[in-house]
Amino acid sequence: MESQTYGYVRVSTREQNEDRQLIALRAFPVIESNIYIDKLSGKDFNRPRYRTMLRKLKAGDMLVIKSIDRLGRDYQEIQNQWRIITMEKKVNIAVIDMPLLNTRDSRGDLTGRFVADLVLQILSYVAQTERENIRQRQAEGIAAARARGVRFGRPRMQVPGGFEALKEKWLRGEISSREAARELTIAQDTFLRWARGQ
Repeated sequence: MESQTYGYVRVSTREQNEDRQLIALRAFPVIESNIYIDKLSGKDFNRPRYRTMLRKLKAGDMLVIKSIDRLGRDYQEIQNQWRIITMEKKVNIAVIDMPLLNTRDSRGDLTGRFVADLVLQILSYVAQTERENIRQRQAEGIAAARARGVRFGRPRMQVPGGFEALKEKWLRGEISSREAARELTIAQDTFLRWARGQ
């Protein structure tokens, strides 16, 4: 059976637009009927279209993706999917944004696959390290801001006038917390939190 070229597109949320990836795949070219699109989070690979495509792939086929992060969100997942596709399924991969990550080499020897595997190892490691560095910089920035007295989150609601009188009535059992909250136009749990000094 003749080998086929497939394309895979992933966008993380329903709001993201897949046009950029589709334009690149069509130009490769990949025919429309062989392009699989998932609009789901990249946190795992329980993606229906990806799984369907994986079942269709056979030895000698080519999978085209716009960028390497379409395969996964971390070093281990990218490595795992790369291994399944290239080693288990014996399918070639072309990454449009990184021409070195093309396992189908015109010389017909192992050099192309070796170079692609090596580049993948380096890129995946760098991407994972950068993600970890970003998280660390964010944590350090937040800690530094807190040390300077910066407060995060919504500003605390000001206790409205009349609260103390209503609190006293509530403590004496003359009014319910729901009625007190309604008079102050605040949520009942907010009234209770203030009344209990939390």
